[in-house]
Amino acid sequence: MEKNRPLTELTPSFMGNNNKGENPSPVTIYTDGASRGNPGQAGIGAVIHLDHDHIYETKKYIGIATNNTAEYLALIHALKWLQEKGWSRPLTIYSDSQLMVRQLTGRYKIKQAHLQALAREVHKLLHFFPSHEIIHIPREENRQADRLANEAIDSYEKRTY
Repeated sequence: MEKNRPLTELTPSFMGNNNKGENPSPVTIYTDGASRGNPGQAGIGAVIHLDHDHIYETKKYIGIATNNTAEYLALIHALKWLQEKGWSRPLTIYSDSQLMVRQLTGRYKIKQAHLQALAREVHKLLHFFPSHEIIHIPREENRQADRLANEAIDSYEKRTY
């Protein structure tokens, strides 16, 4: 990675598939959503890595939402960022939301209309990438994304007092 350049300005040759016919390394995404009150004040967090290099992280306050909505919005945000930057590598997505992972992988039906719409958006964004897998992980393995989601809520709460 080039030094002294923001992480969001990596060159397309570094981001896309290589030209040697080799399989490119997958981009790894960790996402989390948090809600205080469920529904309540909510935030999202995402951390993206390539070959163990930290390439992007984000946190954002999203207003009043359920935890499940925040989980989906965190993943959507990360996928949109990768698409906007031109990344076209396989993805490995990690989330501590067992519900979201099982819904997106077809193990659970999605009953709520608003979550169905969010799941459709995730699947639409996933078509941009050559392949993907979505894996449920314990909360302890998702600390960075969890911290970011909660920091987003904290920063909003500090502004309102």
